[in-house]
Amino acid sequence: MSPTPTPALASDVPMGARPLSARGERTRAKLIAAARVVFERDGYIDSRLTDITDEAKMSIGTFYTWFDGKEEVLAAVLHEAKDEMLHPGTARMAPKDDPAGIISESNRAYFEAYKRNAKLNHLLTQVALVDGRFAALRRARTEAFVDRNARAIADLQRRGLADPELDPQLASMGLSGMVSRMASESFRTGSEDADIDTLVRTATALWTNALGMTSQPPRAP
Repeated sequence: MSPTPTPALASDVPMGARPLSARGERTRAKLIAAARVVFERDGYIDSRLTDITDEAKMSIGTFYTWFDGKEEVLAAVLHEAKDEMLHPGTARMAPKDDPAGIISESNRAYFEAYKRNAKLNHLLTQVALVDGRFAALRRARTEAFVDRNARAIADLQRRGLADPELDPQLASMGLSGMVSRMASESFRTGSEDADIDTLVRTATALWTNALGMTSQPPRAP
């Protein structure tokens, strides 16, 4: 039985064929893992399909069984990393939680996830400049992150813990963008030795101060 197409991403970039057997799943997964290595090493423009198949130790014919070209395998790579590339945001805070502590933990999760996926994040940024479908994917992920944080800010306002005059969506847009830029500048390749404790402490202080919260962010150990 022939492989069937996989669902498209929000960017409308197909992700190749969906395996119908465990062996097919392993083959496709190996190609995706090899593609990530090549894309992160050589960049999207300079990478070749033969580089991917060489890395995977497979034939070009096997590649075309699952993907039509670089666009599809890149979409598959991004899909595999989608949970971490969306980055953990500020979750809904229960009344018993320390809001500043939750913000601190969320910022830490964000910076650690960004560092693990720094090369892939920068690759997506570069490809988005030349391909509107990947630009749409990047925009959708940014909007999901901002919307999630906006809900958390609105929750803080309802509990009387944040400035009620702030527009939660705009506040989230500014604060989320700030943290994203801090991560981008600190981890361009993922190998930089940026101090995550300092990043977390600074980002959390900026969040709590900007929201007019009375509790102070906890100090990193």
